[in-house]
Formats: sequence, C-alpha cells, structure tokens
Amino acid sequence: MTDRNHADLRQGIVDTCKEMNRNGLNQGTSGNLSHRIPSGMLITPTSLPYEHMRPDDVVAMDFAANYQGSHRPSSEWRFHRDILRARDDINVVLHTHSTFSTILAVHERGIPCFHYMVAVAGGNDIRCAPYACFGTQALSDYAVNALEGRNACLLGHHGLIVTAQTFEKALWLAVEVETLAKMYVHALAIGEPPRLSETEMAQVHEQMKRMGYGQAPDLDDVGDVPRPVPQPKLAPH
Repeated sequence: MTDRNHADLRQGIVDTCKEMNRNGLNQGTSGNLSHRIPSGMLITPTSLPYEHMRPDDVVAMDFAANYQGSHRPSSEWRFHRDILRARDDINVVLHTHSTFSTILAVHERGIPCFHYMVAVAGGNDIRCAPYACFGTQALSDYAVNALEGRNACLLGHHGLIVTAQTFEKALWLAVEVETLAKMYVHALAIGEPPRLSETEMAQVHEQMKRMGYGQAPDLDDVGDVPRPVPQPKLAPH
C-alpha cells in the first residue's frame, strides 16, 4: 500500500470531526470518520480526542486491512471498509453517538416516515440495525444491510451512521437525522405519531429529486405557480 499523503482529505477529516463536536453530534472519542482514496480509505485513529488530532494522525488503510501511520485505525474500521467497498456511490462514512439518535438506537427503534424529511436519508424510513459488539464483523454486516438503499441508519444500542459523497454532505445529513430523531422522541411523548403513506412519500421523493436537479417544486396543487415578473422595456437612447 502506498500512502500518497492526500493532505486536503486529511485536513477535511480533522475539520469535520471538530465540527461534529461543535455541533453537539459527538463527544470524546466515540465517533469516527473515513474518506475513500484510490488505495482504500483514510480513517480517524483510535482513542485520540478530536481536539488533539492533526492531519498526520489520520490513518491510511487499504481494503485488505493493511494500514500506515503513527496510530492504529478506529476500532470501527470494519464497517467503514465494508460500506465503502459495497457502495461505490459514496466517499464518506461518518459515525457518531449523537444523543437522540442513540436514544432510539438503545430501544432498537428506527425512524419511520412520521415526517417527510425522513426522505433525505434515501428511503421511507431510517432503519435500526440489530445489536452487535463494536468493532466486530457482525456489526459491519448488520450496518451494510441496514444501509441498503439508504444513506443513514441507526445501530442498535450504539449510535448513527451516515454516508455521503463529501464531508459537507455527510455532516449535513448527520445533523438532519439527529434533528429527526429529536422530533420523533418528543412526538412519542404524546403517542405514536401517524405515518405518511407510501403515495405521499413517493411525492416527497419526486419533489426532492426535482429540486436536486435545480428545478422548482411543482406548486400547481396549491395554486401557487411562480411566474417571471415582466421586465420594463428601456426607451431607446
């Protein structure tokens, strides 16, 4: 394995990890983060607080589990490797023990389609994988399965995983899922909230797809169709 440095990605990992702590998504050394490189991945080191982490501390690792660096890779390297190996549509795997996502995870509950924003994770729900001990192949296998057709999942009695193409999108999705988890936990205090139907969620996915392509959402149903404002013609000089 050849480590070609990847200075920008190393700095991106450090910056994203520190932002996770600033956003309250993580604490201590509980989370981890990886980014795909041609030879495998860059991943956060084990047992090193983010506030002390430097770009040179990030570990380069290939998919055969060979690594280079002054530190050992995160104890969760297996699910980072296996997710990246299974999903060529993503580059980043972010794991955190954010509070409300973990509250649901310890009850082995996923997040259903109680709110339309659940669709940002790629499906009509956010699944919760069964429990397995941290760092094990069983945990990795469960995580890969729970992420099928999704960009986020909970890990039973553990925490949250999100996937994305960039650090920025991964951090955004982690915040969105944690917000959904917080809303769902509070909604449960009143009672199990009703679900949106498959038809309603299909409409949400279509709207998000359209907006993702840079198109405006379809507003015909509410009679609020935006139209360009005519511009006044300038008098000739």
